[in-house]
Amino acid sequence: MQEKQSIHGSWANRWIFILAATGSAVGLGNIWKFPYITGENGGGAFVLVYLVCILLVGVPIMMGEVLVGRRARQSPINAMREVAKESGHSGKWSLVGLMGVMSGFMIFSFYSVVAGWVLYYVAGMGKGDFVGVGSEQAGAIFNNLLGDWQSLMIWHTVFVVMVMAVVAGGVNKGLERATRVMMPALFVLLLLLLGYSMNTGHFAEGWNFLFKFDVSKLTWDAVLVALGHSFFTLSLGMGAIMAYGSYMPKKASIGGTVMTIAAMDTLVALVAGLAIFPIVFANQLDPGAGPGLMFVTLPVAFGQMAGGQLFGFLFFVLIGVAAWTSAISLMEPAAAWLVENFNMSRKVACVLLALTVWGLGILALGSFNFLSDFTIFGMNTFDFLDFATANIMLPLGGIFISLFAGWFVKKKVSLDELAMEENNLFYLWYISIRFIAPVAVSIIFAINLYQKLVG
Repeated sequence: MQEKQSIHGSWANRWIFILAATGSAVGLGNIWKFPYITGENGGGAFVLVYLVCILLVGVPIMMGEVLVGRRARQSPINAMREVAKESGHSGKWSLVGLMGVMSGFMIFSFYSVVAGWVLYYVAGMGKGDFVGVGSEQAGAIFNNLLGDWQSLMIWHTVFVVMVMAVVAGGVNKGLERATRVMMPALFVLLLLLLGYSMNTGHFAEGWNFLFKFDVSKLTWDAVLVALGHSFFTLSLGMGAIMAYGSYMPKKASIGGTVMTIAAMDTLVALVAGLAIFPIVFANQLDPGAGPGLMFVTLPVAFGQMAGGQLFGFLFFVLIGVAAWTSAISLMEPAAAWLVENFNMSRKVACVLLALTVWGLGILALGSFNFLSDFTIFGMNTFDFLDFATANIMLPLGGIFISLFAGWFVKKKVSLDELAMEENNLFYLWYISIRFIAPVAVSIIFAINLYQKLVG
């Protein structure tokens, strides 16, 4: 088969794809969620179980997404249709790609609101608003922000413009150029914060919290947490990785590349934990504060510490960069699809998307103030968008993609794109994508839905 070329361009090399996909995977949740669930569920023992889950669930599905994207060299909707037809099946598989693109669009609408909070805190930390504040003051600052819809709208707008400006630049002048700057910046900021934490925090306590091998905490619930995070952490089921895979050089190894991305995503999350939790423990704060850790607990910690204003500012810049790189990947599939199907320029496509997602984001941010009484199935708009995507659309996307790649894509297509022989390594992937991954994600889907609706 003659190799196809994407009309959008391609990554300059394998490492740009790795950095871009890692940027997609490393988001707001990585910085606070993974370190915390690790410490709460057995430390090193949890990391071991998590890595097994990544190898058997996350990596196989990610390989499947990249395989389909690179084979078709098109946006997820068109890629699913093309590869399905090549394998002798219905083009209606494009509906799975459509669900992924819609998931990314919906996630971005409320993700940009949270990223707006981060931008507000970057400015606040830079001005010294948190120097010497206590927990009550920090809580009041955050609550006042949530109640101020004008401020939320301004920061939400700024973030939408930041993201869509990059996507409008295309693969090489937009996504790749941004990746070359932002990902090294993210790593440097992370290492600076780690150094600060080692010198000013309770580093040994933070290390023990993250890595102490405590099998007694490794319950069945902990295994389910590891399983769930192994799926959600790699930006699967939303078309982002499939779109990025369509720009991947043909000569690059999909298996080795995906393994590198999974390793880097895990490493960034663990280093973030080592940077954050020693500071939390040094100030006798609660490591289990969840999202509140970022917007209430840590500002208090930085406000009380020597050099805290500078490093607090750098911390929120780090969070902002992580949010930015993730959000770009959420909007790229939709932009690529509009360009492919409606013969419009990227700039026009991005303006249309920006206006639409901005409007949906206004409804999401209104959940905390002027639309607080408006509910959908008993949830405000923000919570409904979160629920619909995280608990329904993404798991379903993961299930369908694994079934598609495992059962409907011709084996010879998979062997060709993966550049593998029919050996034990290939059959490990084949068994995982056909059986282990869809069953595991179905369990995640069922349990999450049960806990949300009944529990």
